[in-house]
Amino acid sequence: MNHALPMRSLTLSFILSAAAGLLSGTAATDAKAQNATRRSAANTEKTTPWPTKPVRIVVGFPGGSSPDLAARTLAEPLARILGQPVIVENRPGASGNIAADAVSKATDDHTLGLVINGNLTSAKILNPGLAFDPAKDFTYLSLLTTAPLVLVTTPNQPSGTDFFTAARSGADKWNYGSPGNGTVGHLGMEWLKSKTGGISAIHIPFPGNPQVVNALLGGQLQMSLLPPGIAMPQVRAGKLKAIGVTASGRSALVPELPSLSDAGLRDFNLEVWTALVGPAKLSASARARLIAEVPGIVREADTRQKLFNQGWQSVGTSPEGLQKRVASETAILGGIILARGIKSDQ
Repeated sequence: MNHALPMRSLTLSFILSAAAGLLSGTAATDAKAQNATRRSAANTEKTTPWPTKPVRIVVGFPGGSSPDLAARTLAEPLARILGQPVIVENRPGASGNIAADAVSKATDDHTLGLVINGNLTSAKILNPGLAFDPAKDFTYLSLLTTAPLVLVTTPNQPSGTDFFTAARSGADKWNYGSPGNGTVGHLGMEWLKSKTGGISAIHIPFPGNPQVVNALLGGQLQMSLLPPGIAMPQVRAGKLKAIGVTASGRSALVPELPSLSDAGLRDFNLEVWTALVGPAKLSASARARLIAEVPGIVREADTRQKLFNQGWQSVGTSPEGLQKRVASETAILGGIILARGIKSDQ
């Protein structure tokens, strides 16, 4: 174990916290500018309501994926309220960054993006040459959904604190999987390793979570952090064992599982999430309409139940709520990336 890591992590945490503060300051400045733009555009909005044509929500993952299902669940009621079709367009690849880049460069004022954690938090730290800047190239609209991850292992492993003892004993003969280098599943496991001490399981990246599950079932992996919607069918069938969820307490999504804090891992809170963004040059009228409508749609009972059935908890925040989430998580995930020397494979 690298004994220099704690001091280095402290330094990196300080730097990233300062960066997060700068991001929040930038968000506040942008908000003031957008408010001024809205006021100056008020007369135009009266004569040119938004939208004037179909709206696109670009998703960086394939049809049937969790982000795709969330986007389609939002699209139907949003179309009804806006009076225009809302079309979900899938552009999978590069952990959602291909789609995010397309949204950042859209100029038609009717293109939005449903993005995940990494696109707004860790992507630029993993790859400084990324084609878009998450802090400057988007209009933040709302944090839509969240879900904790489930730490799973094979059925023959012990539960609770005994699991972490077994993982330490396994040393680098143990493997864990994730849906790609730099994903929340990967960074979360590295964070878990740093907090437990002595766990040195090797990371094996896969194209997606279904392949991670297959490797667990086949015995090539000993553990992984998976979304509840993917993990729990295997757990309930007795094919995998759940150690706990990455939340401060029990989650309504999987109330039968303890938190990892209850299993002996303190202060380990991590979620996957989706958010709605537009390009930085999204018009004031579009921004105002979406901010007014989207949070209520996400929190509406029917939408909330559909998202819950998909493994999501509905949130529906203001732009400022999303900004705060991005800033705090950038500090955490960015610190893990730099402390562990993780590089992008894209």
